[in-house]
Amino acid sequence: MYWKENRIRMKKRVLICGCNGQLGRTLQDLVSDYPEFSFYCTDIDTLDLRDFDAVSSFINEHKIDITINASAYTAVERAETEIALAYQVNEKAVDNLARATYGRGGFLVHISTDYVFDGESKEAYKPEDTPNPVSVYGASKLAGEERMIESGCRGIIIRIAWLYSIYGNNFVKTMLKLSSEREEIRVVNDQWGAPTNARDLAEVIMKIISYEDKILGTKIYHYSNEGVISWYQFAEEIIRLSGHKCSVCPISSEEFGAKVKRPSFSLLDHTKIAKDFNISIQKWEDSLSRDLSKIKYCANNQ
Repeated sequence: MYWKENRIRMKKRVLICGCNGQLGRTLQDLVSDYPEFSFYCTDIDTLDLRDFDAVSSFINEHKIDITINASAYTAVERAETEIALAYQVNEKAVDNLARATYGRGGFLVHISTDYVFDGESKEAYKPEDTPNPVSVYGASKLAGEERMIESGCRGIIIRIAWLYSIYGNNFVKTMLKLSSEREEIRVVNDQWGAPTNARDLAEVIMKIISYEDKILGTKIYHYSNEGVISWYQFAEEIIRLSGHKCSVCPISSEEFGAKVKRPSFSLLDHTKIAKDFNISIQKWEDSLSRDLSKIKYCANNQ
């Protein structure tokens, strides 16, 4: 009995912040597969990451070893007017988590974005490439990265792009909804990158935290599914797999009339994360095909 109790006590304690978001909920689907960890899940209603004292107290009182920050302000267009709020969530909250993690001697996984780049590259962005955000959202996310690095805490920053899942609102669900209601939809064909399946990302994160004691300092990685496509091509494949009888019309970003400039090319080079953690990265078509029926079911029952 003493051995069993001691074994339980030695479990590493993992805090998932932003547990009600796409990634947070997907991570929770995996917790039963990792009995070596004890999990704590919070969102803004239970832990306001903008309050350093609250963050520090929680991490220390619960003896958190590893924190996964899946929370973020992601409203790209609203960020242009809600500037203070965007920076509170994307910079100040990360700063608080990083400083509390450093004080505890723990490990932080922080999720960032391809929007830290300007999209002017002709090649996939590497983690060491110089950021140059063109929106408030991108600038606030970059500021969060900088605060984490400055804190001195151990951890990793994972930049992702085009996240989708069975949960919440995302491009895949939007395309499924619109294609079930209309005969034609218009989608931009001059923004290029690769989608990130939340389930695939969550599994990568869980693999990484199993190695966390070997990681020193803060390291930056990129992750998305394999391939390169436009939003138009992504929409075409979603609709093809769904069986909906809807045509997709390619248009320019200018025709679409977006209020905020977005990176026109934001493909992320994930060579480093695949090599360092021996990760096999799924093709975007395979991950979409695997999960589309579940996404469609959830979209119809929201």
